[in-house]
Amino acid sequence: MRGKSSGMAHDNARLSPDMIRAALASTIGRWTEGTGDRSTPIPNLAFFRREAPTPPGICRVEPSVVLVVQGAKRMLMGEDSFAYDCERFLIASLDVPASSEVVKASRERPCLGLVLKLDLRMMAEMLAKNRLPQPKDRPVAKGMAVGTVTPMLLESFMRLTDLLDEPDAIEVLAPLVQREIHYRLLTGDQAGRLRQLVSVGSQSHFVSRAIEWLIENYSSPLRVEDLAERVHMSPSSLHQHFRRLTAMSPLQYQKWLRLNEARRLMLNDGFNVANAAFRVGYESPSQFSREYNRTFGAPPLRDVAKLRKSTAGA
Repeated sequence: MRGKSSGMAHDNARLSPDMIRAALASTIGRWTEGTGDRSTPIPNLAFFRREAPTPPGICRVEPSVVLVVQGAKRMLMGEDSFAYDCERFLIASLDVPASSEVVKASRERPCLGLVLKLDLRMMAEMLAKNRLPQPKDRPVAKGMAVGTVTPMLLESFMRLTDLLDEPDAIEVLAPLVQREIHYRLLTGDQAGRLRQLVSVGSQSHFVSRAIEWLIENYSSPLRVEDLAERVHMSPSSLHQHFRRLTAMSPLQYQKWLRLNEARRLMLNDGFNVANAAFRVGYESPSQFSREYNRTFGAPPLRDVAKLRKSTAGA
């Protein structure tokens, strides 16, 4: 059955978008049967499957493109809502905190899709070498958006997933197809956002550098003035553009990073509350517990116990 759909994939000109989505759904469904999320042998490519709608769950979204081939999802960032389905893809141009929910899924027709992590360095290189028009330095948009799924983008993703049936070809061909996907994104309806992000000297680029520093140094004391100087922005400009991109201030973003890492330490590494709090930079376990409760809706021990139970059930 797979061989038949794979053979069809080599003549994309004869396939309609619906046929391509059906082929992608078949591949993703086969790889995710009995699981919720699945990494693949192709670097930076992962699949997801949900067999029922889910309430919003807090997550960290890396620079990536999310393609749904069956069902529908919604991402919430601050007060903004981004709905995406078979016709619209989600793109995150920065590491941003958000909440993800599945709005359309069933056991008979699960929500199926893929996540491809973006290579921002590749995009910057393509922008320079291919002489694509430089973006105008306009006000920074959100760090997340929804774009239109084009037939050419779908075909590129199908060529990429078809390589899973040719494991010996992945190392040679996957980088070429991923490069094509990045090119399609740089020439699609979200091109301006991505080009501005990877253009050295743009406000988006400066904010991206600030986010990188915060991720690497989340447990260190933070003075916004020092961070602004590090990325060559004024404190007021950094605060303004940072909030516009992430729906958070730099200090709120650091707090979010700390709480999520502490949650991981307690859930996966067996840390107790106090040790997790100190490890991520808190001086007071009681302050940590208060902020954890406000962020995740439950005290640390109760939240982690609930997560362990849901993980064991899954």
